[in-house]
Amino acid sequence: MRRPSMSRPPTPRPSTPRPATRRPATRPSPARRRSGDTLWFWIFVGPFAAGLALFTYVPLLWSVYLSFFDAHNTVSPTDFVGLDNYAAMLRDDAFTSSLATFAVFSLFIVPATYALALGLALMVNRIRRFQAFFRSVFFLPAACSYVVAALIWKMSIFNGVRFGLANTVLGWFGADQTAWLSTTHPPWYWLVIVTVRLWLQAGFYMILFLAGLQRVSPRLYEAAAVDGARPGWQVFRHITFPQLRTTSVAVVLLLVINAFQAFDEFYNLLSDARGYPPYARPPLVYLYYTALGQGQNLGMGSAGAVILALIIAVVTVFQARWFGLGRKETDA
Repeated sequence: MRRPSMSRPPTPRPSTPRPATRRPATRPSPARRRSGDTLWFWIFVGPFAAGLALFTYVPLLWSVYLSFFDAHNTVSPTDFVGLDNYAAMLRDDAFTSSLATFAVFSLFIVPATYALALGLALMVNRIRRFQAFFRSVFFLPAACSYVVAALIWKMSIFNGVRFGLANTVLGWFGADQTAWLSTTHPPWYWLVIVTVRLWLQAGFYMILFLAGLQRVSPRLYEAAAVDGARPGWQVFRHITFPQLRTTSVAVVLLLVINAFQAFDEFYNLLSDARGYPPYARPPLVYLYYTALGQGQNLGMGSAGAVILALIIAVVTVFQARWFGLGRKETDA
């Protein structure tokens, strides 16, 4: 009798796992991407835009509004006077005198700053070693406060006493001490004002000229050398200076606008014991005392500010058209 055969159950084969199928990544729709970009744009720009509107545009618009009202000691006037504030401001001899003071100041400061900044830029551009050091040294005064610089000039350098720096240097050559800020004949105070402004802003415009010099193609200098041009004044006159035309126009425009906005040095250098500058008042100083002085005539001050803004705009447009700002440059 045969024994039944004990058959082993078949061993199951290990099942090979199926490769997982990746689902294609779902890209956000263009509309969702645009909304996300807009959200992040307003997150970063929104606080700055709100501050700009709150502290710049709203006061500007409110100043224009006040210029049509009789606003004495109030910022919410009710007495509408129309253009009377503008007519009174244009008839005011003190306001026209302040514009004349600006003309004298710009006559000194614009060409002096232009020449000094261009000279510093040419000198630094020719330096091959430690160029970054000298560039930083000349630019550092631009970061200084105008108030601090004016007080240093007034109390340490041109203080008008024997131990002041300027009088000490003059004493080495046997000269008498000079009251720089109180002498009006000759008006030595212009020397103080112009020098402090030169020290503060020449480095900034030097950087602009350096950027313009770096844009000049070296091929122009090589071609000039081949043609026999002598390095120095001849190359500067016929190649370097014409290539700096756009930079020069921008520098002159900025210098004139900054001259219109002169306030800190005049207020801190020329104020008397009462805090009132008895002479050489530029437009902003005059408008400051008109709007915030004893009378606090905010309507007249706002009208003068609007007139000054219009003068700046007209002068800027005239300069831009005269210099041909925006025209296509041609190589010299």
